[in-house]
Amino acid sequence: MLKVYAAKWCPHCVETVDYLKKNEIEFQYLDIEAQPKEIVQKVIEVNGGDDWVIPTLEYNGKWREGKIFNEKELETDLQNLGIG
Repeated sequence: MLKVYAAKWCPHCVETVDYLKKNEIEFQYLDIEAQPKEIVQKVIEVNGGDDWVIPTLEYNGKWREGKIFNEKELETDLQNLGIG
């Protein structure tokens, strides 16, 4: 299942979650601020090693770094992950 590392206060996270719901893509929402240190470290690593950036997505071991919401880019990235 698609994992979405996000935060409720993040507008790009909210838009990403809304997109997933609208397109009936199943996902697990994971509040980044409530994750164990090792998960946060992996999200930091995926995003270049300086800090965590959200929304960061993971599907079957493949990662999408945190990005500003762009519907077309998200659609393409989901396809590249094997979703859709």
